[in-house]
Amino acid sequence: MKSFARPWYRPMSARSMDEQHRVATPLELFFDLCFVVAVSLAASSLHHMLAEAHFGLALLRYAMVFFAIWWAWMNFTWFASAYDTDDGVYRLTTLVQIAGVLIFAAGVPRAFDEGDFGIAVVGYLVMRLAMVSQWLRAARADGPRRRCALRYAGGIVAVQLLWVLWLVLPVSWVPVAFVVFAIAEVSVPIWAERAAPTTWHPHHIAERYGLFTLIVLGESVLAATTATQSALASGHGGPEVLVLAGGGLLIVFSMWWIYFERPAHHLLTTLRTSIIWGYSHLVVFGSAAAVGAGIEVALAYQTHEAHLSGFAAGMVVALPVAVYLAGVWALHVRPCSTPLMNAAYLVAVPLVLLTPFTGWAVPATGLVLAALVAASSALGR
Repeated sequence: MKSFARPWYRPMSARSMDEQHRVATPLELFFDLCFVVAVSLAASSLHHMLAEAHFGLALLRYAMVFFAIWWAWMNFTWFASAYDTDDGVYRLTTLVQIAGVLIFAAGVPRAFDEGDFGIAVVGYLVMRLAMVSQWLRAARADGPRRRCALRYAGGIVAVQLLWVLWLVLPVSWVPVAFVVFAIAEVSVPIWAERAAPTTWHPHHIAERYGLFTLIVLGESVLAATTATQSALASGHGGPEVLVLAGGGLLIVFSMWWIYFERPAHHLLTTLRTSIIWGYSHLVVFGSAAAVGAGIEVALAYQTHEAHLSGFAAGMVVALPVAVYLAGVWALHVRPCSTPLMNAAYLVAVPLVLLTPFTGWAVPATGLVLAALVAASSALGR
């Protein structure tokens, strides 16, 4: 009788870039699910800080926290695309990484409120040690790419030591050091892949990025729903709140439609284009999650619970939507589109940025995005 027992250990050989039916595994979906916690806490903290009109500090800390979330997810996603053996050791190591994600998420509120990244760095340390062990496994089994795997392992260790050092730097050095260390982080894959490129799967990578897009859009839906429920429960709700809630849903629905209008795997043709495509998604993911925080702020302003002007309340929605549109256009639309399609996006972005002047930025932005979806569908046909 054939045994279906999962092996505890198998050599971590490279998977084929041409493998048929390569899709996300249940473990990858579980990994993404745990990132929902970190994204939700980051968006919630951003909402509270924006509602208090601490714009500069809010954007700085959100950028720092979201970069860490995105980069941890990126590290696992690209590695798994090339080396997922799905044996017992691989599963346990990935669960350790998930534990690190949850530790990191627990430190997000403190990082936002107090600028204390201690817990977040501990969570990162747990994730990175597990990631290094995975790369060492790959180095042992995949001879042709041993140098690449060892470069990944060594680079991750070196940069992680910098993040530990970052915790004891003077406060005035923290932002500059963060930028320098972040550049070091994103340089590791570029340096490592030059030794011998890993065999990531284009269709699988595109699917994984689509799934993370669903996570950040889902956070925006949750934020809009929660804020609407709170407004109605407080007794300050009314037709205006329902209009804002409807506009928020129209925005998120349109953002989903725009991202998934066309497949993206055919864009990942070379290592260079794939790195640019993958790295640039930081803008798409970060802005999409920020939209939810902006909608919450707009609803809080409507119920007199936010300490900022009406124009500012509209701009915290319009600005991330405009950034999202520009990012999706640059990554998905521009490379294989018609002049008319490009023009539609280039008109929509400034129109979104003008919506705060109407006094009804959320529904106005929703209408602009809905018109863009209609135009995109018509031009696509």
